[in-house]
Amino acid sequence: MNELIRLTARQAVDGLKNGDFTPAELIDAAEARIAEVEPKVNALPTRCFERARAAAARLERPENPGPGYLYGLPMAIKDLVEVSGVRTTWGSRAFADHISTRSDWSVERLEAKGALIVAKANTPEFGAGAQTFNDVFGTTTNPWNTALTPGGSSGGSAVAVATGEVWLADGSDLGGSLRIPASFAGVVGLRPSPGRVATGPRALPFDTLAVNGPMGRTVGDVALLLDAQSGLDTRDPLTLPPPGESFVAAVDRQLALGRLPSRFAGGCRIAFSPDLELCPVDPEVVEVCQAAMRRLEKLGATVDDRAPSFKDAEDCFQVLRAINFAASVWPRIKDKQELVKPEVIWNAQKGLQHSAEEIAIARQQQGALYNRIAAFFERHDFLALPTVVAPPFDHRVRYLEEVNGRKFDTYISWLVLTFAVTLTGTPAISVPVGFTKSGLPVGLQLVARPRGEAELLALSALLEADLALGTHNPVEPR
Repeated sequence: MNELIRLTARQAVDGLKNGDFTPAELIDAAEARIAEVEPKVNALPTRCFERARAAAARLERPENPGPGYLYGLPMAIKDLVEVSGVRTTWGSRAFADHISTRSDWSVERLEAKGALIVAKANTPEFGAGAQTFNDVFGTTTNPWNTALTPGGSSGGSAVAVATGEVWLADGSDLGGSLRIPASFAGVVGLRPSPGRVATGPRALPFDTLAVNGPMGRTVGDVALLLDAQSGLDTRDPLTLPPPGESFVAAVDRQLALGRLPSRFAGGCRIAFSPDLELCPVDPEVVEVCQAAMRRLEKLGATVDDRAPSFKDAEDCFQVLRAINFAASVWPRIKDKQELVKPEVIWNAQKGLQHSAEEIAIARQQQGALYNRIAAFFERHDFLALPTVVAPPFDHRVRYLEEVNGRKFDTYISWLVLTFAVTLTGTPAISVPVGFTKSGLPVGLQLVARPRGEAELLALSALLEADLALGTHNPVEPR
């Protein structure tokens, strides 16, 4: 493995800034690594190296670039996000030959911040289902065991980062699509607050369920990419101004202090729930997460079990997701249904069938949940829980149908621990905290108050440093 691939994203950016190596050398290293591991994992089916080399030749080195400037770092973009001049399929045969004529606003920002796009990352069709397969490019496999799934829908992004094909990748998250593959692939994935990362144009610009966000091998790398992604964009009505202190600086400051972030005089307060009382969770997953909570206690946290109630979360999310699909996906596929997988058609048609009363009830349920989570954060700094109800499973299975005797009603029901958090609009991160007895990664999901990404990243970085798990990547597929 090329030693450049082993660098963290922050180390690679420092090297670029200092002139230790060039963007072209990193592109070459990424291209070689992709050629080496792609036959085993199928994470980056579309590559655009010549476009990246041309961008590298035009790259300028501004004197004061501000936080998050990447100095020519190669990265991957999820195949739900358009990149000008590059094939974008949304994982669907209906758009298998589509070449984008413009870039998503999130990509425009990244390229303005010195990112070089070298590939598009595989995704399930329209991001539907947390198992990365489609009829255009096939199945992405988990590098920790290539017979298993890396989850999804940002599965290609997670695997590309975990194996060292790229240093950073973007992803999107509606029901858990950044957090679930991060857990399954042993990397870090952050779902930011709605509006933190501008994206579009979108059919639903005021929607708060779907967000774009960063994925990396370490918490510091994710903070770096979030700095690059963040900032106001008047074309996106939800966007937030950049923070007064960069996310990287917030992480480094807290690591230097050596104590957990807290708004309370008595120190950091975290509530841990093994299941949010929503669904059985695999005992081995719970055990690994509980061990991580004990480490946080040793670092000074007060841990209790007083998590807020998430009652009605699944009923609420199923309705809101369905009307999202009806509005954003159905107009694009209604005349091409023979080319689209049945789960997508079912989800969109379900949204079309919901009554006004059902939608009103779901909105009320979401509002009640937000009020409960807001009250919870008046007493706690963080909420902690497993990211996924089970470890990675056979990649030939379309979706998880059962855990511990609980049979799931729909193809997305097994995502309940992440989509329940989505409804609150709070930032959430999946951090690798250990392994099952068979050597599969397990992620702990940490949740902060609305727009609390800085404190969330700081907590995660301290836990990561204590566990010393960041050295496991990049992993050789096996």
